[in-house]
Amino acid sequence: MGKEHNRADRLLDQMITIRLVEERLLELFSQGKLGGTVHTCIGQEGCAVGLMSALDTERDILFSNHRGHGHYIAYCDDVRGLIAEVMGHPEGVCQGIGGSQHIQRGNFYTNGIQGAAAPIVVGMAFAEKQLGSGAIAVVNLGDGTFGEGAVYEAMNISALWSVPVVFSVEHNHYAQTTPSELGNAGNLAERGSTFGIEIHKADGMNVMDVARAASAAVSLARTESRPQILFMDTYRFAPHSKGDDFRDPAEIAHQLERDPITLLAKSAKIEDQILPLTTRARVRIDAIVSELLGGA
Repeated sequence: MGKEHNRADRLLDQMITIRLVEERLLELFSQGKLGGTVHTCIGQEGCAVGLMSALDTERDILFSNHRGHGHYIAYCDDVRGLIAEVMGHPEGVCQGIGGSQHIQRGNFYTNGIQGAAAPIVVGMAFAEKQLGSGAIAVVNLGDGTFGEGAVYEAMNISALWSVPVVFSVEHNHYAQTTPSELGNAGNLAERGSTFGIEIHKADGMNVMDVARAASAAVSLARTESRPQILFMDTYRFAPHSKGDDFRDPAEIAHQLERDPITLLAKSAKIEDQILPLTTRARVRIDAIVSELLGGA
């Protein structure tokens, strides 16, 4: 019981930290403190945290996408490096050159081009297989990326060559502002089955469910050296990027009832931890932003 309670505390802490960082980045953008654009994962924190809990970050490779801040924080907790990077500050993880969509540290990479990472990751995973390292590679995709041919080419090759890769899909039901059902025919969750790839479905708003499904996918990819799909049904509460949001406010309000932070706190009976964890994370983020603005 104590071990599970500690795990829930850790996952809750990570999700709250991601949420507050993303909210602060949107605030900084509105104040003209950031250049370029900002794509937040507000509402999708459970996907990032649950996935990362199943990986061996010392050797596994993770390739994120344009909505990758949550993945990065869950990977290494480098809040300062991320905020500095998005601000274009030389103390950023990539010296302020990569910005929001092109971040690299250790075995973590991001790419803002839809679907571009899929074939790259399959190649990286195949290399690890040839080296016998025991590492796997994971590529994060959204439902909007299922319109890119490179994704299917990558799935095909990964299945043909028995590559230890996980295609991690965050199905948030929108490609920018286009509802998924207007851009995709059929069942997205089953598309990988055409290539004989096993699919692990999860409620992306339930971090524990994501962790369960991710652990199964990662374990099979590692032990049997064959591709897996982790398919998470989720929802982003914030706009696609800064403010381009045409969704029905009632729809968003309904989805807010499934906030992954609140759901975990209730299910694990640690609701009393939300305030202290939020306060601690906010103090940390405030200090980082104040220092970076003062030294800019």
